[in-house]
Amino acid sequence: MMRDGKEPYTAVLHVNGEDRPAVFRPADTLLHVLREKLGLTGAKPGCENGDCGACTVQVDGIPIKSCLMLAVEAEGKRVTTVEGLRGAPIQESFVKHWAFQCGYCTSGWIMNCDALTRLRPDADEKTIEQWLQSNLCRCLGQAEYGRAVQSLLNRPPAT
Repeated sequence: MMRDGKEPYTAVLHVNGEDRPAVFRPADTLLHVLREKLGLTGAKPGCENGDCGACTVQVDGIPIKSCLMLAVEAEGKRVTTVEGLRGAPIQESFVKHWAFQCGYCTSGWIMNCDALTRLRPDADEKTIEQWLQSNLCRCLGQAEYGRAVQSLLNRPPAT
């Protein structure tokens, strides 16, 4: 029998190191399930079409815009939200370098920059700039985010 996407789907999602059972529609995005079914509100709905990055989480360590991924696609994968980072070096670096303002998009930036520092510890300025282009912030420029990342890569910021 074909599912029409409206019947409830039961899955166990591995989120922030824990197996979390959830019931949702197969058509629900990971963003919706994280926020509405699991109570993890760090990932934010911004544009909900993949442009802004406010919904960025990590899936198997890779930054993913959760508004573009169906929750059923996350089954069997490791999902990390900003709530799962707790005290990560990138969070401390964001505070130290004032890489936040209103805070709405901050969790998406943190998730993206955390992945960058882990996956590309040798990143040059061009690589950092490319990674930073995947997120948008209306309050702040990219310079503060770049300084936060560079400080963790032990690279002096460009002047």
